[in-house]
Amino acid sequence: MSGEKATAQMSNQIARFAQRAQRLIGVRGEVGILLTSNAAMRRLNRQFRKTDKSTDVLSFPASPASSGKHAGDIAIALPVAAAQARSFGHMTLDEVKLLVLHGLLHLAGYDHEHDGGRMARKEEGLRRALRLPAGLTSRQPTRKGGARRAASLGRKKV
Repeated sequence: MSGEKATAQMSNQIARFAQRAQRLIGVRGEVGILLTSNAAMRRLNRQFRKTDKSTDVLSFPASPASSGKHAGDIAIALPVAAAQARSFGHMTLDEVKLLVLHGLLHLAGYDHEHDGGRMARKEEGLRRALRLPAGLTSRQPTRKGGARRAASLGRKKV
């Protein structure tokens, strides 16, 4: 399969997965998903979170003015996702789906840094229902420098 066909196939699988996960979570409105480089993710993280390093996933909830038509955007560093997939022994596509799920939960208002485990419990139930490997809020890296935690940007506009 050519690189373009493989990319298109992966994009279609991610879009179908995101729509299914959105319905299960109850996120209404369009969600944009950006698969990007480490450098671009580092710039986004620096701009919106004042953290000068790349990360795996960032969530950008839509402004209240969007009237529910747009739920927000999710940015995923594809090289980080691929490295995490290797670290945890599953396919990159599965890792991207985990990151999409995690980002959608942030768009729905969950915040694993401050919710006493509520997001982790929700993510684990959805992960099982969607037949995905261990989720971001429950797994531990198998070696130093493994998985990174996702970060939400609160209610900042993109």
